Order: sequence, then C-alpha cells, then structure tokens
Amino acid sequence: MSAPAQLTAVLEAGGPELSRQLHRTEARLSEVAEGHGAELARHASGTLAAGGKRLRPVLVFLSGGAADGLLPAAVAVELLHMATLVHDDVLDQAALRRGRATVFAGGGRRAATATGDLLFSRAFAELAATGQEAAVSALSTASSALARGELMQRADAWSDHVPPERYLERCELKTASLFSEACRLGALLGEAGAGAEAALAGFGRRIGLAFQILDDVLDVSGPVERTGKQRGADLLDGTVTLPLIVARARDSELRAMDLRSLVTEPAQAAAVCDRIAMSGALGVAREEALHQVAEAKAALSGVELPERRRRALNLLADGVVERYA
Repeated sequence: MSAPAQLTAVLEAGGPELSRQLHRTEARLSEVAEGHGAELARHASGTLAAGGKRLRPVLVFLSGGAADGLLPAAVAVELLHMATLVHDDVLDQAALRRGRATVFAGGGRRAATATGDLLFSRAFAELAATGQEAAVSALSTASSALARGELMQRADAWSDHVPPERYLERCELKTASLFSEACRLGALLGEAGAGAEAALAGFGRRIGLAFQILDDVLDVSGPVERTGKQRGADLLDGTVTLPLIVARARDSELRAMDLRSLVTEPAQAAAVCDRIAMSGALGVAREEALHQVAEAKAALSGVELPERRRRALNLLADGVVERYA
C-alpha cells in the first residue's frame, strides 16, 4: 500500500471527524511556521510543505477521539518531529528530505539549526498553553528519548559490534518514543477510558519500532523517487541498521569489509545494498516489523474503543509494514 493509499484508508475508517481534525492541524502548523519573521517562516514553511503522512497527529486523534483539547497535542508532536528532521539533516549534511531540498541545503547550517530550534520551542509552547502539566511531561519524555537515541546512533556509527538488541533500543528512543507519547497525549487529553493510557502508549511504541525497521529496509531497497532520499544513505553516514546487522552475520565477506573506507559515494553504497538484499536480511527485518505490528494490535485487545477508531488504528498499524510492498 502506498503512503497516500495508507492514509486514505485510515481517514476513511476514522470518519469525517478525523479529516476535520487533521485539517485544523494543518492550519495551525501553517500559522506557527509563518509567525516568526520572513526568513524563519520561509524555512519552517518549506519543512511543513515537505509533507509526510502526519502519522503522529493521527495517533493523537485516534487515541483521544473527538475531544476539543487534542489539537495542541497533535500540533506539538508534529512540530517536535519536524524539528528533529531538520536537526538530523544538519548532522547528516543531507541534501534531500522527501524528495525536496533540505533547509540545510537551501539555507546552510545556521539557518537549519535555528529553524529546528524554533520548531522545537513552539512544540512545547503549544502544549504549555493547555495548562496540562502531564501533557508537557509526556512531550519532554519523548524529547529526551530522541536526544539519547541520536547520541547512541552517533556512538555506534560504523561499528561492526552492534547487536540487534542495541539497535532496537536505539529505535525505541529515536523513533518509537514519539509514537508512544503521541498516543499517551491522546489518552491524557481525550476520551480514552480508564486504564487505556498505558495500552495505547504501548501500541504507539510497537508501531514506532515497526516504522523505523521498515524505514531502514527501504533505505536498502527503495529508489530515491520512492523514499525521497539517496539509496544507501544510512551506509554513507555510518548508521548501523538491522538489515546490515543481519547481513553481516550471514555474509563473511560483508562482515570483513571496512565500510567507512569502502563506502564513500552513492554507487558504492548501492553495491553494498545489493549485497545486503542478496543475504536475505531484508526478509528477516520485515518479519521483525510484522512481529511488532502484531504485538501492537494485541496491546489494544483490552482497551475500550469505538469500533471506528479501533479499525483505523489497526489499518494504520498494517500500513506501516505494507509500505514495504
């Protein structure tokens, strides 16, 4: 299922109210992006225009229902996500993000850093305005986890001694934490029943893990027109992912390669991607993602949810893996 088809199916299952909520989210994101001077507005608006599926706001709304207080949370989680993407592009010196020039490529390091800082600060301002201390705490938890995950990823760069367990821990910090806290925010501020917060947060965590694993699969298998970034970008910046970990365990020649010196340009990265794919590692990684999706669905089994929202959450979970097909 393509990304647009995935979102369309979730929106149809979620009903007209979910579409209205997302429309209001887009409007508020535009207000925030355009409200801080011409230069920052240009860069922030460009980041916003790059799009994305708005999965994190969708998780807020599907976890919380139709409550009026959900909009600040949905806007906050997307702003925090956007901020991390802009900062990641600075660290990676990335030229493309979702097929568009990055803020780093168009404005340089200082402009990108300032843009990311702006988006980050506005995320907390959105939630602080609600007066809900628990909500601000939830976003802070996700923010701290993102930073720790980034530091772990940098520490592991080019390493040939990263076990799968450490990789999953990094994914949990760098990606799954924000998915989890998006669901928690929906439960805190919305219409979730008693005891639903932990289960919904667990659902988000598992979906986030599956999402990151499949993102790493697509880095190996996906062409730039599909992924919006150069194939093998993780190899080029030294990021050790599950497909590489599994492929090294299966391929002694790949295990012996010094990737830091041998993979310095896109053509070399593509050749290593081909070797990873031939090892069967992508199938192993996809199976792990499917396991995480199954666990996510199981986490919802005891939660009282309207059938429409449950179906939309399950479709979202399935779509995370189906984008690989």
